[in-house]
Amino acid sequence: MASPIVELESLEKTLGFRTRSKLAQSKSGSSVPVLQTNNGPGLVGLTTIASHLVKVAKKEALLGSTAEESAIVQQWLEYRITRIDGCNSQEDRRMILKELNCYLEDKVYLAGNSLTLADIMVYNGLHPVMAELNHEERERYVNVSRWFNHIQHCPGVRQHSAAIVFMRNRLYPTIH
Repeated sequence: MASPIVELESLEKTLGFRTRSKLAQSKSGSSVPVLQTNNGPGLVGLTTIASHLVKVAKKEALLGSTAEESAIVQQWLEYRITRIDGCNSQEDRRMILKELNCYLEDKVYLAGNSLTLADIMVYNGLHPVMAELNHEERERYVNVSRWFNHIQHCPGVRQHSAAIVFMRNRLYPTIH
């Protein structure tokens, strides 16, 4: 997984920032990012800083176009930190993919009808998980794979990550 600093720098590019923010890791030695602002104490945390950058870039639509959509975006940002970043085992990864596969069954995006910060952040968090899956495993989570492939092809999203190839035709035999 890319470091939170690299991920936030990538988000800055996606949002069209011309200059980089003052990003650093927390002084406690953890990987938690800190953004030093001009107005007092720094902002701490990946999703807090990401949301702030979206607002500074005046691209609030990425945070949701309605109150409900905004709440759903925040819910997925929390999911990214608590579930995806916190997964430590194959069983955790399998459960996350199963949950997402169910959720995405009738959806193109995580929140609403357009790309949001939730899609970008969950995509970045899932990238190493999806990269480890073989083609048969990716097909098992067809809705996640469809969503992931769509998001990775949205302009500016896949800045620092390698593209993951999804097969369109089965090359292995199917049992009828």
